[in-house]
Amino acid sequence: MAIRIVLAGEGGQGVQIIANMLAESAYAEGKEAVYIPNFGVEQRGGVSIAYVQIDDKSIGSPKFPKADIVVALSNRAVDRTRQYVDERTTFIYDTSLISAAEIAEEAMGIQAIEADPRSQRTTELTDSTKKKDQVKLPENAANTIGIPANDIAKNELHPRVFNIIILGTLLKATAVVPLERIKEAIEDKLGAKFEKNPALRELNYKALDKGMSLVERLV
Repeated sequence: MAIRIVLAGEGGQGVQIIANMLAESAYAEGKEAVYIPNFGVEQRGGVSIAYVQIDDKSIGSPKFPKADIVVALSNRAVDRTRQYVDERTTFIYDTSLISAAEIAEEAMGIQAIEADPRSQRTTELTDSTKKKDQVKLPENAANTIGIPANDIAKNELHPRVFNIIILGTLLKATAVVPLERIKEAIEDKLGAKFEKNPALRELNYKALDKGMSLVERLV
């Protein structure tokens, strides 16, 4: 079964790394997978969009007009992804809808805390991101699901595992790869840091489990 995913957020929320991990894990599982990044036209603070297709058979085209699952992690991401929603789409959004601290796209999870604090700038909030009630969610989606991922990351775990929560949500929603495949991908990316600080492994895995607990299987 083909699964088409659009994942979008502000630059620095780790959209591209988790989309890439999902596609690589599917490929390792023996599936066909295509991942296309789109970093937007803005030099800084732009909307980052990732397109992922996963199928049991050959994928004919890397592009698709509508998605099975759309995940929007900011107000601007909602606006940028509504074109991929139709009556078959599940639309998942972060109910907090706020900009996260700037973290490099190649960073994933709490290891980014080791960066120079002077380089960790908070993304400037626009009028649309200051007031979440200004965002109009797509009305034509089959399902619309709000998850408090950003709030959970800040209040229960750590802000820098926000993207791992989202990865867990996608994993549970699609059931496209086994949990162990995703854990292997996390170990591949962060294993060296886990060896130095085992608490980071526990924190990232907690974030993954928390994300999975936020939704049911959707496709």
